[in-house]
Amino acid sequence: MKITLYGAASGVTGSAYHVQTNEANILIDCGMFQGGKEADELNRSAPPVDFKQLDSIVLTHAHLDHCGRLPLAIRAGYNNAIYATPATIEIASLILRDSLKVYTSDLEKLNRMLQRQGKKKVEPLYDKEDVEKAILQMESIPYQQPYMVAPGIRVVAHEAGHILGSVSLKVIAMEDGMEKSVVFSGDIGARGMPIVNDPEPFTDADMIFMESTYGDRDHKSLNATLEEARAIILQTIGSNGKILVPSFAVGRTQDLLYYMDEAFHKENMPSFPIYLDSPMAIQATKIYLQHPELYDEETQVMNLRGQFRKDLAKVHLAETPDQSKAINEVTGTCMIIAGSGMCTAGRIIHHLRHNLWRPETSVVIVGYQAHGTLGRQLVEGAEYVKIWGETIAVKAKIYSLGGFSAHAGQSDLLNWFGAIAPSKPRVILIHGEDKARAALAEKLKLDYGVTAEIPAFGETIEIAK
Repeated sequence: MKITLYGAASGVTGSAYHVQTNEANILIDCGMFQGGKEADELNRSAPPVDFKQLDSIVLTHAHLDHCGRLPLAIRAGYNNAIYATPATIEIASLILRDSLKVYTSDLEKLNRMLQRQGKKKVEPLYDKEDVEKAILQMESIPYQQPYMVAPGIRVVAHEAGHILGSVSLKVIAMEDGMEKSVVFSGDIGARGMPIVNDPEPFTDADMIFMESTYGDRDHKSLNATLEEARAIILQTIGSNGKILVPSFAVGRTQDLLYYMDEAFHKENMPSFPIYLDSPMAIQATKIYLQHPELYDEETQVMNLRGQFRKDLAKVHLAETPDQSKAINEVTGTCMIIAGSGMCTAGRIIHHLRHNLWRPETSVVIVGYQAHGTLGRQLVEGAEYVKIWGETIAVKAKIYSLGGFSAHAGQSDLLNWFGAIAPSKPRVILIHGEDKARAALAEKLKLDYGVTAEIPAFGETIEIAK
């Protein structure tokens, strides 16, 4: 068996791992790169595999950086099953359709500009037919049970605790009468996060490809993060400002709505309007409500009481562009949750343009910000940023609350690995910047005596017979 890394090596986006055996070959994830012009260039093609000969694609979860290049795979000739959990299929379908809208709109703007310049227009890399074909080819896999996805290859899915439907995968293959197993962690969630269950690690494997997004640090504890968030909100109420939250439509948005629901009920938080300004987040929240079987115990109790659904109904939903624009006219304190999570596109850009220069505004960053993104510039203290060619002064207060991250911090990653450590797997660190991977490798060596490998993009790793 050999595995080639075509994404999320020396970075955290573009996940794609090509697994080859004597009998078959599959792809684990087919994600989009995010963060600047280099990412845009990488997104111009599917991973460099022969898609006409590929037996299957298996998804760990539905975030764009794990499923976003599926339409390119279809365009490249892929015609077999795309396996995922039922919730992942629903969310991936939503995300791929939304991504197509953004891509089509951006391409139309680019071609209008090229036309004015007398230049040849750019042909689309994929279209609606490719997206719908990818969705039609999706087939569900169960949790916990080995499932055949290609000749001689089975996968077992365990809860990853990242977003609804997210899993870690064990790939089991028979070669020359010997069974070999490789675990792909996917994105591992932090323990104790709301709505979804905690990650469920595997206990044995020959090799493990382990994410390391926050391999160099721990997040602030959830309780401390909630206290900090409360202080930020109260301060912003005092200055009569708006609270802007760039949020990933799937996972982070639903977590934030859960926390605000709790704050209004338990913490005597002064009431103020919450605007959910993202059609995709609105649809994703509806999908969350349709899958109570995946909730953790506390959320199941809230669901049985009807509290969660009832309180979500009080959130102001901005589905149309006009409803989104109307939020700019709102006076007084309100919270605006809008995509995208890294401030690379979407309606949050409009709200930042209207409010970054206002000192009473608070911008609350609640997730990882990749290099080259507007969100990363804000986190790193930029005094001025460019939005659509216009220079905007950053007078707003910028806060970064890592404790809300859907990714495990260093300690949770080490604890997750602890369950599989006795089987002495070969460890490959992926899905992290080099600094984070090096720090996690050092801790794995110190805590477990493991020498972790840090591969580069395009590298092929073989499992010895």
